[in-house]
Amino acid sequence: MKKFYLGKDKLTLFIINKILNKDVVLEISEEVKEKIEKSYRATQTAAARENPVYGVNTGFGPLCSTKISTSETVKLQYNILKSHSAGVGDNLPDDIVKIMLILKAHSLSFGYSGVNIDTIKRMLWFVENDVFPVVPCQGSVGASGDLAPLAHLFLPLIGQGQVKYNGKVCDTFEVYSKFGLNPVELGPKEGLALINGTQFMAAFGVKSLLRMNNLLDNADIIGAMSLEALMGSVKPFEERLHKLRAYVGCLYVAHRFRKLLEGSEILKAHEYCDRVQDPYSLRCIPQVHGASRNAYLHMKDIVLTEINSVTDNPIIFGEDDIISGGNFHGQPIALPMDYACFAMSEIGNISDRRIYLLLEGKVGLPKLLMKDTGINSGFMIPQYTSAALVTENKTLCFPASADSVPTSLGQEDHVSMGSISGRKLDKVLDNLENILAVELLCAAQAFDFRRPLKSSIFLEECHEVVRKIIDHADEDRIFAEDLKKAADIIRQGLMVSVTEEIAKTKNIDLKGGFDELFGIY
Repeated sequence: MKKFYLGKDKLTLFIINKILNKDVVLEISEEVKEKIEKSYRATQTAAARENPVYGVNTGFGPLCSTKISTSETVKLQYNILKSHSAGVGDNLPDDIVKIMLILKAHSLSFGYSGVNIDTIKRMLWFVENDVFPVVPCQGSVGASGDLAPLAHLFLPLIGQGQVKYNGKVCDTFEVYSKFGLNPVELGPKEGLALINGTQFMAAFGVKSLLRMNNLLDNADIIGAMSLEALMGSVKPFEERLHKLRAYVGCLYVAHRFRKLLEGSEILKAHEYCDRVQDPYSLRCIPQVHGASRNAYLHMKDIVLTEINSVTDNPIIFGEDDIISGGNFHGQPIALPMDYACFAMSEIGNISDRRIYLLLEGKVGLPKLLMKDTGINSGFMIPQYTSAALVTENKTLCFPASADSVPTSLGQEDHVSMGSISGRKLDKVLDNLENILAVELLCAAQAFDFRRPLKSSIFLEECHEVVRKIIDHADEDRIFAEDLKKAADIIRQGLMVSVTEEIAKTKNIDLKGGFDELFGIY
């Protein structure tokens, strides 16, 4: 099995996905182990001295001037994990918890945090054995890092809190007893090192990027199906047009659409029609989808930097070289996650407009996409659902990072609220999956009315994927069941996989040389 060396190799979206799927195992090299142990020894030395070192022999936050005796420096680290475990709300999903553990282990392994190697190894044990600490989702302001979520994440290290194992939530000591383990013993700075950092925010960033990549690819495929069903023009996707305004996202989307539509009989059938131009939701797909692609690129660049960084405080450069700074502040990733909220919300917005066009009953399609309407309402109400979700997403677009509420008695007087940015983005993506599910359902239905004409090899296969799971609707039925199936098709990336397999088999360049840029590498 392939190994990833913490604190040495570069963490990527691709590698994290492989770790989550148990295709890659986490290791610590001898070289990195020496760095970690050197940093740990430096912290022990600093704790024994009279000179104040924040969080090592002083209190925390507004108590930073309160000196802690040498005999109590270890107790201080246990107390911070307990006192900062003040989160509320629903528990985080297992994948977010696992990503948090991976990211924190990697950050601590750079050897600037003063933690014991055994502490990091215990984190890896949690990852390897799918033991998930129970972490409430609310309580972080994203300033001194994600204090409350990270405190809950690491309570189990000292034998406290709860964990989820084999689908069951239980007290940590029950799982430790099962495996014959004892709690780890914290050193002079370890509690602070564990809870200072941006791993909660960054975990949402990683998961969101993986989801965004899939949703953007699906949005292109579904948009192309809608374009075909509405007999839209391919001319707005010409390369020479987009080279005059050469945004990389727009160039990429335009290229994808040209390839997705290549060889279509439907396009050929209306090549010389008298329609001058299409509505914006068709004609401006490269500009709108492309702008969201650009937002994805920006966020990916930021998140990849973040997950390969040291984000706790203070930073241990040596026994006499300890700097108290602000690497834990979440502003660098809060802003792009808010930006991504807008970008993905807009994908849903333009999708809803295409749904409306599909239902209008123009360009040879029956009104509401059924022949016998009146007694049947057709696809009227699924569009209500997309409209509701589009509006909900708009309400989620207020940027959390635009706000700041002072905490820690004013010591932390500017906070990022990036934790809220990450959680909002996750919800926007949930809604977008269902908006695109509505468009997919309608586009597939409209596709059927273009027979006997065929579309491209790509879109015909994608339509077949849908029809293997969801039948054509001749009369009203419970559309919620169809929407759930359509959302599953999107979530699982079934159409994306089909298009990539065709491109590989037929040697068609579906990505226009932008593979690494827009992939999850």
